[in-house]
Amino acid sequence: MVPAPLETRRVPVTPASLVRDHTVYSCVMGSRAFGLATEDSDTDRRGVFLAPAPLFWRFEKPPTHLEGPAEEQFGWELERFCELALRADPNVLECLYSPLVEYADATGRELLDLRGAFLSRGVRTSFLRFADGRRRRLDAAVRAHGAPRWKHAMHLLRLLASARDLLRTGTLEVRVGDRREALLAVRRGEVPWAEVSARLDRLVEECEEAARRGPLPEEPDRRRVEDFLVRVRRASAALPDPYEEAVRDGGRG
Repeated sequence: MVPAPLETRRVPVTPASLVRDHTVYSCVMGSRAFGLATEDSDTDRRGVFLAPAPLFWRFEKPPTHLEGPAEEQFGWELERFCELALRADPNVLECLYSPLVEYADATGRELLDLRGAFLSRGVRTSFLRFADGRRRRLDAAVRAHGAPRWKHAMHLLRLLASARDLLRTGTLEVRVGDRREALLAVRRGEVPWAEVSARLDRLVEECEEAARRGPLPEEPDRRRVEDFLVRVRRASAALPDPYEEAVRDGGRG
């Protein structure tokens, strides 16, 4: 009997399968990475997945980011992650510099080796714009309720200090170190809002000064990052489509 011809069928692409089979880098973020965790802190996980190149050849493209499959979990597709990092997105840069790395394959390790290529004086614009939005919310809460959300005030102080130190030194330090107790006092509402507000204003001024004098280049090394992406995509394109499998057509033969 002549064997039935081989045909192909599509296997569903799900967030769970992209995370399970194609993650290149994952880490813990949030209070645990910052060194500000308390007994009730969640464990926030962030990651980067590399969507197989054949998925881009179809009308329906792979997602640029996804939530889950577990709670408190979020991931970016590698190209989107690199785009945001080149724009000095605070969340993405802090993910890239997390001290709590849980997994990195060869591509993930190369991404970590590229960390310095993403840094530039654009940090000033992106971090201060991010901080300004959160400061406006804090001020609105004070006007409406007489006090801010203290946890958010703590994290804004942390973010601005991190941005200032990055602009001064060229290195992003995610852990708060010996600032932990002072920041937790803010979270507990033990520091008057006027004092917190003054600290925030002073940190913004220090960020501006550091941006003028610090060692970061004007622009990130976009070419180096792009070369990395092209090389990774080419390697992926040489592999079979993992979401297409060969089957025998039992109706013919």
